[in-house]
Amino acid sequence: AVCSMGNSTSRLYSVLAKTLSSGAVSQHQDCLEQLDSAQPDPIDPKDLLEECQIVLQKRPPRFQRNFVSLKKNTASNHRPIRVMQWNILAQALGEGKDNFVQCPMEALKWEERKCLILEEILAYKPDILCLQEVDHYFDTFEPLLSRLGYQCTFFPKPWSPCLDVERNNGPDGCAMFFLKERFELVSSANIRLTAMKLKTNQVAIAQTLKCHETGRLFCIAVTHLKARTGWERFRSAQGCDLLQNLKNITQGAKIPLIVCGDFNAEPTEEVYREFSNSSLNLNSAYKLLSPDGQSEPPYTTWKIRPSGECRHTLDYIWYSQHALNVNSALGLLTEEQIGPNRLPSFNYPSDHLSLVCDFSFNQDPDRLL
Repeated sequence: AVCSMGNSTSRLYSVLAKTLSSGAVSQHQDCLEQLDSAQPDPIDPKDLLEECQIVLQKRPPRFQRNFVSLKKNTASNHRPIRVMQWNILAQALGEGKDNFVQCPMEALKWEERKCLILEEILAYKPDILCLQEVDHYFDTFEPLLSRLGYQCTFFPKPWSPCLDVERNNGPDGCAMFFLKERFELVSSANIRLTAMKLKTNQVAIAQTLKCHETGRLFCIAVTHLKARTGWERFRSAQGCDLLQNLKNITQGAKIPLIVCGDFNAEPTEEVYREFSNSSLNLNSAYKLLSPDGQSEPPYTTWKIRPSGECRHTLDYIWYSQHALNVNSALGLLTEEQIGPNRLPSFNYPSDHLSLVCDFSFNQDPDRLL
C-alpha cells in the first residue's frame, strides 16, 4: 500500500479511482495513525467535486432536491448548523447480500458509487455528517473528509455482516464527521448497544461539541438499530439503552441533543414511541415537512428485493425541541425521480435517502423544559 495523501495542488484521481483491497486496509490504517499527529493537506471541495464528476460523466446527472424553509418568526444570531443523516449502503452488502433485483451490478461498482456518495455530501456541505453502513472508512471517507476539514470518528459493528462477503473491505459501522472550524470536541463515547442485558451487534457514537460561534454545548449522536421484521422488541430494548446513555451524557437534557440514525423502525413501532415520549423532549425533524407537522414522510427507503417491493420510513433526525429550532429540511426524492426500478440506481448510490436539516439554538431553552 502506498502511504501518500498527496499535496494540496495534486489531482485527487489516485484517491478516487482506486479502492484498497481488504488486505491493504490494515497497512493503510497504520499509515493513517502515523499521520495522525500531522495536519493533513487540505483540499478544495470544488476540486474534489470536479474529480467526482469526471468519474461520473457517463452516468445520469444527480437528482435535484430543494430545501423547505421551516423557520418560524424567531430570530437567530448565529449561522445555522447543517446536519446530514445517511445510510450510504455498505459496499459488501450492496454487491454481496442485499439482492437489489432491479439494480444492475454495474451501478454498484465502488469506483463510481463512492463518487456518487461524495457528490451528495459535497452538494449539501454539512457541518456535521452522520453515516451508517460505512465499510470504506479508512481508505475513502477518513482520508478525504479529514482533508476537507472534518474531524472523523468510526465505530464498527462487532460482528458485521460484511465480513461474511468474499473480498470484503472489513466491517461496516457508524461514522461521524464534524467541521473543526465550527466545533470543538468536548467528549466522545462509543456505545455498544445492549438489549435484555446482552451486548448486541449494533452501535452508536455520541459526541459533545462546543460551537465556536456561540460557545454553546450540544450532543450529536449517530446509530443504526437492528434490522428485519420480528425484531421489534429487540429494537425497543436497544432504543431504551441508547436513550439512557444519552440522558447521562446530556445531564438529563441540560445539553441540547441531536440523534441521527437508521432505526429500522416505522413510526408505528415501540422504539419510535420511546423516542417521542422520552424525558429528553425530542421531536423528529422531518415531521415538520408534513402539513400538520405531525406525520413522518411516506418513505426514506425504497427498494425491490426478491421478496418484493419495500417502501418504508426508517431514518430519522431527532432533536431537543426546547433548545433547538429546525430552520429548514431537505425535501425527499419524488416517486418519479426514484423511477420504477427504485433504489439504488445509476442515479442514486444508496437504498436510503439522505436527510439534511439546518438547526439553530433557541435563545431561551430553559423556558420550554
